[in-house]
Amino acid sequence: MIRTLLAGVALATFSVSGAFAQDVTLRIQTHLSPESVSGRQAAQFFDDIQVMSGGRIAVEPFFSSAVVKSVETFDAAVNGILDGDMTGGAYQTGKDPAFQFVGDPMGGYDTPWQMYAFLYEGGGLEAAQKLYNEYGMELIGWWIPGQESLASSEPIDGPEALKDWKFRSPPGMETKIFANLGASPIVMDFTEVFTALESGIISGADASNLSTNQSLGLYDIAKYATYPGFHSMPADHLAINKTVWDSMPEDLQRIIQVAMQKLAFRTTLAYAVDIQRAANELEAKGIVLEDWSPEDRRVFREAAVSAWDEFATTDNAKALVAQHKEFLKTIGLLGD
Repeated sequence: MIRTLLAGVALATFSVSGAFAQDVTLRIQTHLSPESVSGRQAAQFFDDIQVMSGGRIAVEPFFSSAVVKSVETFDAAVNGILDGDMTGGAYQTGKDPAFQFVGDPMGGYDTPWQMYAFLYEGGGLEAAQKLYNEYGMELIGWWIPGQESLASSEPIDGPEALKDWKFRSPPGMETKIFANLGASPIVMDFTEVFTALESGIISGADASNLSTNQSLGLYDIAKYATYPGFHSMPADHLAINKTVWDSMPEDLQRIIQVAMQKLAFRTTLAYAVDIQRAANELEAKGIVLEDWSPEDRRVFREAAVSAWDEFATTDNAKALVAQHKEFLKTIGLLGD
């Protein structure tokens, strides 16, 4: 009789616990292809949160921007078409230039680990969260493939070499930074880069990191590269609709946050290996890899920070820039 009663109590306890267990299905879009380095890491993240939650979190992933265009992913999540945006903050600079300083604080940091330190130890997450919450989203974190490298048909071994250097640049803040150093950035579609390099219209290009540039064939034309890069280090983000996020129990939120950190660090490690492989192969083929000195990097950083101030035209942007500057001083990358 007692044994039966205890069994009934245990069953009742289990049932009540189960009643409070909340299941959630997250529809998350990324611009990444599933076979890319970052895409494989994203797929592992989706699997991690499903397994660690015991199946209480399910993910419906959409790779290669299968639902809406990449730049529309954020709004689709805000409006409930999706639940999560796994693209990048820089797509949203039209809403507020502050997103530039989440997506790519160009020229600020030397390594991804410094940018992660800003996010988790330098007040970056708190400052960025205010921005995301204003647009109805929760920033879970960012993940960084690594430093980007410039490709050039002539040496670019320091700030002096940038004077009158004509190169393909994406639009936006980058053009301000390089113009501050005397370069001549030319905004053009990437499909035009190869012809422009071959014809001498431009002497270089900003495209991506060293291994991606190698796969694109840039170094078949351009025989110089900055490595490790210093001018750009874009971060992708995971942001979730705030109403969806707030409705989730804390244990599921914690699982996603912890898995996000694993995603970030494993992505950076995977790219570090891939980029170093590319560096070894390119050097063996005679490509000159130019590593700027700390002094030269400081010159570039000061020009970048000057452009930050020009670009930061909203309160949110000014707040993020101030947070970045404070942290850069803390880690010794920026003077008073």
